[in-house]
Amino acid sequence: MSNITKSEYAYKSKIKIKLYAILLTMYVTLRFKLIENSKEDLEILKNLMRLQSSAIRYAYNRIKEGYKDKDIYHLIKEIFPKLPARYITHAINKAKSINKDHETVVFGGRKIFEKLCKNHLQGKQREKLKEQWKQNRKYNLISIGTGNAMEKGNILLRFEYRNNELYLRVNIQPHKWIWLKVKRQISSKNDKWAVFLAMLNDLWKNKRYFPYTVELKIREDKIYGYVSFDLPVPNTMFTKDNGVIGIDTNASPLHLALAEVSKDGNLVSYERHELHEFLLYERERREYEEWLLAHRIVNTAIEKQKAIAIENLNKVNKCYRGDGKAKLRRRLSKWNYKSLLSKIESIAIQKGVEIIKVNPAYTSVIGTLKYAPQLNIDKDIAGAYVIARRSMGFKEKIPVNYKKLLEDKEYINYVLEKLNNRIQELKEKIKQEKNKYKQKPLKQELRKIIGDIKSIQSFQSEPSFCKGANGRNLEQINKAWQVLRVALVIPMLGRVFTRDFSSLKTLLVLGDVDRVASRLVPAQADGATLRK
Repeated sequence: MSNITKSEYAYKSKIKIKLYAILLTMYVTLRFKLIENSKEDLEILKNLMRLQSSAIRYAYNRIKEGYKDKDIYHLIKEIFPKLPARYITHAINKAKSINKDHETVVFGGRKIFEKLCKNHLQGKQREKLKEQWKQNRKYNLISIGTGNAMEKGNILLRFEYRNNELYLRVNIQPHKWIWLKVKRQISSKNDKWAVFLAMLNDLWKNKRYFPYTVELKIREDKIYGYVSFDLPVPNTMFTKDNGVIGIDTNASPLHLALAEVSKDGNLVSYERHELHEFLLYERERREYEEWLLAHRIVNTAIEKQKAIAIENLNKVNKCYRGDGKAKLRRRLSKWNYKSLLSKIESIAIQKGVEIIKVNPAYTSVIGTLKYAPQLNIDKDIAGAYVIARRSMGFKEKIPVNYKKLLEDKEYINYVLEKLNNRIQELKEKIKQEKNKYKQKPLKQELRKIIGDIKSIQSFQSEPSFCKGANGRNLEQINKAWQVLRVALVIPMLGRVFTRDFSSLKTLLVLGDVDRVASRLVPAQADGATLRK
C-alpha cells in the first residue's frame, strides 16, 4: 500500500467538475490506514483515545439518567481534566448518537462480550478475544466536523498536505499536534476516495469548506481511520415517470427477480438472477460478485431509462430467522440481501437512477394470487411486479371473482374444516416426534395455522365483510388478501409451499366458484355440506 502522492491529486481534475453545483448528496464513510512517526506519538494517541472513550461511556450513562448536555459537559471536565474541552463536546455527541431507549449498548461489542461470558473459552483463545474486546472499548477517538471557515472541515482531526504527502493532523492539546501519515490507494475509477481527495484539494485551494467527521481506532497496534462526509452525486436522470424496474428478493430458491413495468403499470419484461453460487464464495469473492451484479442491474435500468424499486427491508419482521428450518436458517446466515440492495442503491444514486423503497408487506401474496396465474409468471416475478406498481402509486384491488369466493360461506366453512384437520395432524406429528429440533417447524406451522383461523374468523365477524375488501382502507385490503391466501393455498392447492399457481386462473378469470368447489372433497362444516 503506497503513500498518497501529489500525482494522485491530478485525478481530481476530471472529478472536481461541478462538484459544488450539485445539490444532492450521499453520506459515505471511507476507511484508511495511519502510520505514526514514533512510539511516543502512538502512546500519546492511545492516552487521548482512552480518555475520550471513557468520557463517551460516562456521557452515555448520564444521558440514560436524564442529565442535560451542559451538566454532562461540566461533569466530564471535572472527572477528566486532561481531556481537551473540544473532545468533550464530541464525546457527548457520540454518546447521544448511540443512545437507544429500547436497548442497552455494550461498549466493546455485544457479540464479543457474549462469547467471553461463555465458559467453554479458555487459555489463549479467551485472552486474545478479551484483548480484542478491550481495544474495541478503549481505543476510539472521534471529531465531528463542521463547515465553519475557521475549523476548515474538522478542527481536531484535520487532513493536511505536507512534503508531497497526505497527513492527518491530530490535536492533542491547545496549539499542539501530532502528525499521522495517511496510507490509502485509489483502487479504481469508481473509488470514492478519489472524490474525497478532489474535494480536499478544492477546500485547500479555493476555501470551499465542507464538514467531514473523522473517527480513529487502534486494533492490534495498527491505527485505522474512518472519514464520513456528504458525497455530491449526479442529478437523477432516470425516474419513475418512464416506468420502473421492480426487484424482489427470495431466499428459497435463492435469487433476485426483476420486473420491468411501463409508466401505465403494465408488465413489459422480466428476468431472474440465480444466486446459489454466491453461498459457495468466500466473503471477499461474494462482495466482488455482489458489486458486479449491482452494476449489471443498474445498467439495465439505464438502458431501459427507468427507475428502480426495491423492498424497504427495515419493514421486514426482524424476528424471522428461518427458525425451525435448518436449511433456510443456514442460507440466511450466509446471505444478506441488505448488502446487495445497498450496493444497488449506492450505484444507482451515483449514476443518476432514482431509487424508490417500498413497504414489502403483502407484495408476495398479491403477486402470487393475482398476477402469477393471470400472466402465467413465477410468483417471485409477480412479487417484483407488485413492488414496481406500488412504487408508482398503483393500488391493488381484490379481483371481483376473489371477492365472490370470500362471500361464499360454504367455501369458507370448508376452509376452516380443512385447517382444523391440519391442526390435528400437526399435533399428532409433534407428539410422535421426539427430536426437539424437528419439532420446531411443525410447531411453527401449527402456530401459523391457528393464527390463520383467527384471521378468517375476525374477517367474517366484521360488519364490512367483503364490502370492505374492495378497499375502504389499507388495513381492510391487507386483511382480505391475507384471508385469501389462507382460503386458497392449502384448501385448493393442497400445500403451503408451492410455486405453481396456474390452477387459480380458472377461478380468477372465469369466476366459476361452483366449478372450483366441486373439485373439493365434501366435508361437514357448521352443519353445511359443500357442493358435490
